Amino acid sequence: MEVDCNPMELPINAVYDTDSELWDLEGADVKDMRLEAEAIVNDVLFAVANMFVSKNLPCAVDMAYINVEIKEGNKYCLELTDAGLRVVGFAFDQVDESIHSQYHETVYSLLDSISPAYREAFGNALLRRLEALKSDGQS
Repeated sequence: MEVDCNPMELPINAVYDTDSELWDLEGADVKDMRLEAEAIVNDVLFAVANMFVSKNLPCAVDMAYINVEIKEGNKYCLELTDAGLRVVGFAFDQVDESIHSQYHETVYSLLDSISPAYREAFGNALLRRLEALKSDGQS
């Protein structure tokens, strides 16, 4: 198994001073990735059957996992990293190392590629929003 790791990023010792700036930054990175995953879920929940940040898979400094069930009934486990989002499993909380799916810059792109029902729900929501803006402008 090949590991992509920069040795300069590894800690010299396992003891951290709780007052150090490094500790605060590492904690913020983990929290930020989880917050980003939660924001993604909240943004597209209206257009999928079910979606939530995994509580069973580990959240790391640079990674979080999101489970999604699309309206067609298929379930996926998504990996969120700085590179984007990609499918890593075909069931909730499942990571299959043999899957080599492409990264998507946005959740919209990923869902658009796997779910025609997402495309329709997103289009309908956009149309409703535009109609509401139009009627507000005419009032």
